[in-house]
Amino acid sequence: MNAEQVLISAAELAGRLERAERIVLLDVRWALGGPDGREEYAAGHLPGAVFADLETELAVPVAPGSAEEAAGGRHPLPSRAVFEEAARAWGIDDGDAVVVYDATSGQAAARAWWMLRDAGLESVRLLDGGLAAWTAAGGPLEQGVTVPDRGNVTLGEGRLPRIDADQAASFSQPRPEAPAGGVLLDARAAERYRGEVEPVDPRAGHIPGAKSAPTAANLAADGTFLPPAALRERFAALGADGRRPVAVYCGSGVTAAHDVLALAVAGIDAALYPGSFSQWSRDPSRPVAVGSEPSAAGAGRADLSENSTRA
Repeated sequence: MNAEQVLISAAELAGRLERAERIVLLDVRWALGGPDGREEYAAGHLPGAVFADLETELAVPVAPGSAEEAAGGRHPLPSRAVFEEAARAWGIDDGDAVVVYDATSGQAAARAWWMLRDAGLESVRLLDGGLAAWTAAGGPLEQGVTVPDRGNVTLGEGRLPRIDADQAASFSQPRPEAPAGGVLLDARAAERYRGEVEPVDPRAGHIPGAKSAPTAANLAADGTFLPPAALRERFAALGADGRRPVAVYCGSGVTAAHDVLALAVAGIDAALYPGSFSQWSRDPSRPVAVGSEPSAAGAGRADLSENSTRA
C-alpha cells in the first residue's frame, strides 16, 4: 500500500462526490471513556455519511471485568459474520469504495479502515484530517441520521497480518525468520507507555521489548498525516525501516490501527495485536515493564487490583 491507497484529501473527496461517484462514507466518531459519537454525528456529518458504532459494530461489547474482557481485551474483534452484517447495514455493496473519517484525525476511523481492509475490501481510504479538514475546505454538513439501503457485500477475513499475546511476548527477540528480531511499537501516549498513568487497564507500563510510538507523532499540526518521507524517517528512528518485521499494539487495539495506517503511508507493512495492552495486562503471567526503555527495570507481574479505574 501507499499513501494514495490509504488516504484521501478533503478536496479529492469533494470532487468525487460532486461527480456523483458511488462512495460509502462512514462516520466513526468515538472517544475513550466518552459518548459513542451518535449525538455529534446527528448534529452534523458529511452528506450521506452513515454512523459506524465502534463499541458495538467495530468491536464485540464486553462487560468490564468479565472473562470475555480478560480473554480478548476491551475491544475484541467481531466474527466475520457479525462484521459482515454491520457492513451490509452501512449500505456497502461488493466493489464499493469506502471512505472513513472521525473528528480525531483518524484515531478511531483507522480501526474501521483496518477491519475493512482485513475483510478484503480493496478501496478503503481514510479522510486525511477528518471532519476538521472537510469543514476547513468548505465542505458542507448535514444533520439527522442517514439510513442507507441494505448492502450485499461479502466479507472475508485475515487479509492483513496480526499477532497474538504469545507472538507479542517474543516479537522483539531474534528468531530464524528475523535474526535481528522484530520491532514492536506501542501506539499509546508516552506517559501510559512509561507507566506513569493508566486510566483504563489493570496494570501500568508496557509490553517488555516494545518501543514507544504515540499516534500523535504521525500527524502534522493541522491534524493531517505527515508526508510519507517524514513518516519513514519517524519509524526508521524506532528501528522500523522496512527490513525487520513490525507489529503494533495500543490499549485495546483501536488506535494501534492509526500506527499501522501511518506505516502503510510510509510503505511499511505492520501487523496488529488486536488484544493489545488491555488483554496483556489482565493476564497475571505476563510481565509488564515501566519507564522509558523497552525493557526497563521494574518489569513484573503486578497485582491486578491496582490501577483498575476505568475512564
